[in-house]
Amino acid sequence: MSRFLLVVIALGFGLAQAPAMASPELAKTRNCMACHAADKKLIGPSYRDVAAKYASDKDAVTRLARKIREGGVGAWGQIPMPANPQVTADEATALARWVLATR
Repeated sequence: MSRFLLVVIALGFGLAQAPAMASPELAKTRNCMACHAADKKLIGPSYRDVAAKYASDKDAVTRLARKIREGGVGAWGQIPMPANPQVTADEATALARWVLATR
């Protein structure tokens, strides 16, 4: 019986962590880290710079999630951010929240 209880608890923790939980691991698997880093500019701005720029924007999560999926150019210069259609809408929202929390 105790083994069954452990399995149920383990499954419960797995379900509580929805696939859209953002973290450095999700950013790596979705290739975000190829162009961005937490605290320094690579090809794109650092996550901290993004968080600072959008700190007072009440629509920042929606705006950034859309940019993650659709790409964009001009907000940080003329180097375009490519679209990432492989990132689900839920993942993009979670990534945007995670980036905004890096300040």
